[in-house]
Amino acid sequence: MKKIIFFLSLCAVGTAAFAQTSAINNFLVKENLLKNNKLAIIAADSVGVPKENINGVYTFSISGFTQQLKFNDGVAILQLPIEKSTFVYIKHQNDIGTHSKLVYVYKKNNDLTPYAINSLWLFLIPIILVILAFAFRKLIIFAVIIFLAFVYFNHSSGLNLSTFFESIFDALKNLF
Repeated sequence: MKKIIFFLSLCAVGTAAFAQTSAINNFLVKENLLKNNKLAIIAADSVGVPKENINGVYTFSISGFTQQLKFNDGVAILQLPIEKSTFVYIKHQNDIGTHSKLVYVYKKNNDLTPYAINSLWLFLIPIILVILAFAFRKLIIFAVIIFLAFVYFNHSSGLNLSTFFESIFDALKNLF
């Protein structure tokens, strides 16, 4: 009897370890095919070709909230629907490193259009505004107005300060 229990426990451990043989190192964000205001996360290789061999449960951080996403044939659906245009910061961490994307999801009628944003632009735009303001003293008011509009747009679209800095630090970390 002990041999049977040992064998069954060994099989259970073996299948649990075998469940996630592939790592997700890149992913794409698309609108769900059902057009139900939900996003689909598609596992992809380094050049953006979908990987259909990804199956199992993977942990993602979606705009600061940890979620377990169940991948079937390389596709997982986010549970919460998108009500209005917003920023979505998606991050996945595995043994190789942290993989993240900042996506602006534009909602028009019942269609969602995700646009991937390079997080370095969030770093470069304020730096360029400061350089212009110091270089041309007459542009200080113009630079302050543009900077305030930039901050307001980011905040009103769901990009809070912690997500803002986290996406910048992840982009800078992946740069080097």
